Amino acid sequence: MDERALKDEGREGLKQSPAKEGDENGLSNGKKMTLARIFLGDFLLNDFLLRQAVLIALVVVYTVFYISNRYSCQQEMIEIDRLRKQLVDIKYDALTRSSELTERTRQSHIEEYVSVSGSDLQISTNPPYVIE
Repeated sequence: MDERALKDEGREGLKQSPAKEGDENGLSNGKKMTLARIFLGDFLLNDFLLRQAVLIALVVVYTVFYISNRYSCQQEMIEIDRLRKQLVDIKYDALTRSSELTERTRQSHIEEYVSVSGSDLQISTNPPYVIE
């Protein structure tokens, strides 16, 4: 029962604690929040803001970190897309060169090149054989 009495007293103490005079809108000295006070920066001297300055600074730091992290991720995604397109172009170029090489090394093209160039090379009439 003592605990219940303490809780009741605590509640009554909260209900009975009168607000400070001039503590309207959370400002001390009876100053009201006006547009001019906001523009002049006087609202920054508010007791609530002064008490929560560390928390506000922490939120600002996290916000800056979040924005910079997002920006760097976007830049990396752009770089990845650019490199992916470059890789596709290089693959197509390699495929083209490979097919050109295959085409040029066919026996019919080599025979045609030798006959056109007037070289002394001749086609072998004997089939190849394995030396053991």
